Amino acid sequence: MAKDQKKQPRPKAETPKGFRDYFGADVTERKQMLDRIAEVYHRHGFEPLETSAVETVEALGKFLPDVDRPNAGVFAWQEAEVPGGGAGDWLALRYDLTAPLARVAAQFRNDLPSPYRRYAMGPVWRNEKPGPGRFRQFYQCDADTVGSASVAADAEICGMLAGALEHAGIQRGDYLIRINNRKVLNGILEAMGVEGGKPADDVLRTIDKFDKVGEEGVRQLLTTGRKDESGAEIEGVGLRPEQADPVIAFLTSKGADNAATLANLRAAVGASVTGAEGVEELAQISDMLAAMGVGEDRAVIDPSIVRGLGYYTGPVFEAELTFEILDEKGRKRQFGSVAGGGRYDGLVERFTGQKVPATGVSIGVDRLLAALRAKGLMGGTEQGPVVVTVMDRDRMADYYAMASELRAAGIRAEVYLGNPKNFGNQLKYADKRNSPVAIIQGGNEALRGVVQVKDLILGAKIAAEASHEEWKAQPAQTEVARGDLVAEVRRILG
Repeated sequence: MAKDQKKQPRPKAETPKGFRDYFGADVTERKQMLDRIAEVYHRHGFEPLETSAVETVEALGKFLPDVDRPNAGVFAWQEAEVPGGGAGDWLALRYDLTAPLARVAAQFRNDLPSPYRRYAMGPVWRNEKPGPGRFRQFYQCDADTVGSASVAADAEICGMLAGALEHAGIQRGDYLIRINNRKVLNGILEAMGVEGGKPADDVLRTIDKFDKVGEEGVRQLLTTGRKDESGAEIEGVGLRPEQADPVIAFLTSKGADNAATLANLRAAVGASVTGAEGVEELAQISDMLAAMGVGEDRAVIDPSIVRGLGYYTGPVFEAELTFEILDEKGRKRQFGSVAGGGRYDGLVERFTGQKVPATGVSIGVDRLLAALRAKGLMGGTEQGPVVVTVMDRDRMADYYAMASELRAAGIRAEVYLGNPKNFGNQLKYADKRNSPVAIIQGGNEALRGVVQVKDLILGAKIAAEASHEEWKAQPAQTEVARGDLVAEVRRILG
């Protein structure tokens, strides 16, 4: 007789590293928030689009590193060999919602209207090292206009973003959309005599540190370098002091209002034609937002905004929440950015060889939901269903009839499916489900044509606060005629 084979170890019941599970309120509240945002997008004439979660690596293209196995940053795999020989296609889970849009815009260019306005919401996947608050799967919510070179499209996106944030629950005064333009930065680089290549990239990275190190820190980093807070030496870009002047003029050009900021920017870009064009586009966006009723308390020109500038080709924008929250150490800090985007005119061209202008914005779904919870606008305990308890297994049809009547009246309800012998366990189950009401009908009640309706919320309150005599009086439990079941439950829920 063969020896018993070694038992296979049981699989671990744990979520893979960098992923998480979403339960009840997380799913419900996210859907409520996204539904509100979708209402705003829909009113602006944008159409919903759902693309495949999987794209070819070729379609994802330049965003992947040039390696033999292109799965750094994405979850990718190679299909089996094709019949007749030859390697199969490389496929990957989408890492954002913009790359699939570019493919769709190229693939269906003869069928889609131009410009094409679309919004998309769904999960994306990134094969990156996870960390606190950093997951490999997360939700995005995008809105884009493909096929319009007019800055009116950029202004429309900014105005629509303001409306979406407010309709989701963020009040005016608690957010600010800040707008800049890549062309203005290109003009600054021209004025510095630094155009393209590593020097330009180094300058842009330094500009992005303005909020952290300030004017003098940026000047040092652009020239000879500086010491950080720890005393470590940080190498400078190596520019001459006079070359740094246009950058400082640009970064300090924020004025008391948009008109003052634009005037300062015109001076900063000097004779640069590209820079002057960027400033004029910002002026047009400012005027159009004002015409839409989006004032400078909601959206403002801000030269300090720098967003992935190798990707964007024109206006860029970022939505920042300005209210304070407490961090994990109890310190006050501003909530920060929850959305960003801009104009990207080179993405669809990869497929068609023709220039196709586009602009769009992406909302960080998890961050915005966290912000709404921090403001107390979401995150309360979700109410569970009414639970119809089971006193007699042979009368399950009667219990399901009660649940069906409640559902038909728009009331969430379910029948208890565990072992009915221990009635206390049924009420414990209802408590765990956060049920507001329990329905009870034994044989005697059925013969008399009545039901017991137990207000579980009131019952818990009485148990915590009332005397023993008051608790025994059962004021939270009412007997009503079977025909009045729905009306009584409605009264309690109301």
